[in-house]
Amino acid sequence: MATKIRLQRGGRKGYAVYRIVVADSRAPRDGRFIEKLGTYNPNTNPSTIDLNFDRALYWVETGAQPTDTTRNILKNEGVYMMKHLRGGVKKGAFDEEAAKQKFDAWKQAKEQKLNAVAQKEADDRKAFAQKNLEQEKKVNEAIAKKIADKKAAEAKAKAEAEAAKAAEAAEQAAPAAEGDAPAEA
Repeated sequence: MATKIRLQRGGRKGYAVYRIVVADSRAPRDGRFIEKLGTYNPNTNPSTIDLNFDRALYWVETGAQPTDTTRNILKNEGVYMMKHLRGGVKKGAFDEEAAKQKFDAWKQAKEQKLNAVAQKEADDRKAFAQKNLEQEKKVNEAIAKKIADKKAAEAKAKAEAEAAKAAEAAEQAAPAAEGDAPAEA
């Protein structure tokens, strides 16, 4: 019986979540399977993968053929790296302890790369937010300046209008005062 390691679709429309399964190659995609190895959720950032490492390694060593996407998932999780290292142990290139150390070093380097990418992404988001904040402050300052200029112009116009009214009132009061003054004398 030819076995395949593949994805079995689940979830709702527009939000697919997959099970990583070992199935007979003749079985339909969402049909019967031999064993569930884990889950894969491509909707999160980064994608969430929950994998039973030992069973996946067993099936890969047994000869189960993974699909392209599943192969990439297994490579990223280190199943193929461990298979390669176990092959070196069988050939006598190094012992089991050296293989374990190499795998741990590979996994640690991978985690450091992922952490560096996550840190860079967080720094970029922070810088972008800071840049937007600075731009917003500049826009707010420009708006505040326009409002202050407008209020100053309104105050100036109001003061000029009041001065004109006062001058007009003074002109009206002056002839009346002049006209009243000769009458008093």
